[in-house]
Amino acid sequence: MKELIILSGKGGTGKTSLTACFASLARPAVLADCDVDAANLHLILAPETERCETFSAGREAHVRADACRGCGRCVAACRFDAMRLAGLHGTATVDPLGCEGCGVCAFVCPTDAIAFKERMVGSVMTSRTRCGAMAHARLTPGSDNSGKLVSWVRQQARRLSVEEKCQLVLIDGPPGLACPTMAALAGCSHALIVIEPTMSGLHDLDRILALTQHFEVSTSVCVNKWDIDAEKSVAVERRVRAAGGHFAGRVRYDSGVTQAQMRARTAVEDDTASAADIRSVWRQVAGQIAMAETGY
Repeated sequence: MKELIILSGKGGTGKTSLTACFASLARPAVLADCDVDAANLHLILAPETERCETFSAGREAHVRADACRGCGRCVAACRFDAMRLAGLHGTATVDPLGCEGCGVCAFVCPTDAIAFKERMVGSVMTSRTRCGAMAHARLTPGSDNSGKLVSWVRQQARRLSVEEKCQLVLIDGPPGLACPTMAALAGCSHALIVIEPTMSGLHDLDRILALTQHFEVSTSVCVNKWDIDAEKSVAVERRVRAAGGHFAGRVRYDSGVTQAQMRARTAVEDDTASAADIRSVWRQVAGQIAMAETGY
């Protein structure tokens, strides 16, 4: 089983659009939407949910009103302003968006009125799409620990690949370089970095290449919307080759991609103007995965 992850330095570069196109070209494949903070792969592939589970990570303070005497020690001790005194009797309350689960309030409470319960931070789903099985998740707004949720999605995708006897998992990775990206990247067979031809895109490229090299994941790079700045596109290609990476190609700007997605279809399914470019990038990336598998 091989895992291909599609990464980008920021949101909006076309990472999810390419992932959906690759899913159409690679059938059968198992998909994993690891961009749990802003998951949107389902908008294109219209999955039918087969299984849904809640996901817990970390703990959150809960006050037993019958035991609280309103002394205010927890309010004074909380450095995140998550504790308040409310009501006629000054009972302590918790702001769930402000609580960091540090436990100081429970430590200073003289009546043991504060307990810590598991925090429900999201849900994990396994679904069926026209391109294959899919593992995805939804993070509750304001929640953190998305790195753990990403790891859970990958575990579900691996389980699906065994059940489906599928040799390829396509991972729509989180943008940027933070904990969720590392959780999605570690242990992958190959990475494709999607870059826009801008100055910020060049800086993103250097940082993500350093990250994939740190995790020893072989990497390809493609330039999306290359024709909005041909000079920067050439600079990206030169920088990739100078760093010893694999340049997978360019994808032109294509308003037809948006029109296809409004119909919940991919660019290659609607054969838009950029479909040939995307197919070429896919052949390059698939070739790199095959080379890594055979050792040549």
